[in-house]
Amino acid sequence: MNERDHNSSPVEGRLVADLPRAGFSRWQVFVAAVQFLTRIPLSSGAPPAAGELARCPVFFPLVGALIGVFTAVAAGLGALVWPPWLAVVLAMAFEAVLTGALHEDGLADFCDAFGGGRTRDQTLAILKDSRIGAFGALGLLVAVSLRAGAMMTLIDQWGVKGWPLWCSAFVASSAVGRYVMVLAMALVPPVAGRESLARTVGSTLSRWVLVASSFWVFLATAPFVVFLPVQSLVAVLLLFPAVGGLLLVVRRKLAGITGDCLGCIGYIGQIVVLLAAAARKQPWGPHF
Repeated sequence: MNERDHNSSPVEGRLVADLPRAGFSRWQVFVAAVQFLTRIPLSSGAPPAAGELARCPVFFPLVGALIGVFTAVAAGLGALVWPPWLAVVLAMAFEAVLTGALHEDGLADFCDAFGGGRTRDQTLAILKDSRIGAFGALGLLVAVSLRAGAMMTLIDQWGVKGWPLWCSAFVASSAVGRYVMVLAMALVPPVAGRESLARTVGSTLSRWVLVASSFWVFLATAPFVVFLPVQSLVAVLLLFPAVGGLLLVVRRKLAGITGDCLGCIGYIGQIVVLLAAAARKQPWGPHF
């Protein structure tokens, strides 16, 4: 998640808290969320205003779920023609085009910065550098491999006919990954004096944003909970230490959070859910 992509205007930093009072429609806020998280050419007729940007995290889980649907459809169609590993690779390539590899970029920058930066200033300086170093390349390789491996395992376990199960895991992981970004913005303030995604959309998160985003992630993960209840419980238990540990490291090192950190946390959230889903096939689950 390259922070330079979110420095277009100083007006983006002026955030307000009350959606109805600002007069922005939910559609405008949803469009702002789509524009932040994807490259889909969706527009409300005007560039997103500061108020829309401040509230767009409310739809992060919903946009994430939609991305998960697109990825699952691509994987399912690919699995009709090719083996699961090739179908997943093609689906992930499609998703990277859809999102602009936003979270992968953030994860690579995070690994470079926290792997190579010894001091706070060094870490922040590396986060600004768009080049990928050894830590970033290795971290990205491991993360993408873990995610791809879990997705392949799910399709292989349940087969193409069992698409409701692995599709629910794909969608849930994508929604949860974006939801933990919202939680991270709520728990850790943005780094002071630094323009980034965290400051643009996360300086002020109202209670309405947190509640509404929780509603969307609940809807997006409901099928996963129904089809794979044990795996969903394992996912929740793993998310707490994984995301909480990352946030603790970020807070101690930077005393705040940046857009690259959010991107990394979101991708790790996706991996955790998928690993839990692929851990073991339920013998008592539905058979297709």
